Amino acid sequence: MARSTTRPVVKLKSTAGTGVTYVTRKNRLNDPDRLVLRKYDPVADAHVVFREER
Repeated sequence: MARSTTRPVVKLKSTAGTGVTYVTRKNRLNDPDRLVLRKYDPVADAHVVFREER
């Protein structure tokens, strides 16, 4: 079964400038804007804001 375009795979990049990324899925219907999550950055050794990159 093919993947739906409603829940695309997005790449989250650290705003700390360390180059760390996370890969996740998001629902385009509920979150049409860019996704922003606070996650752990192992290089910075802290929780920082990760933003969706396109």
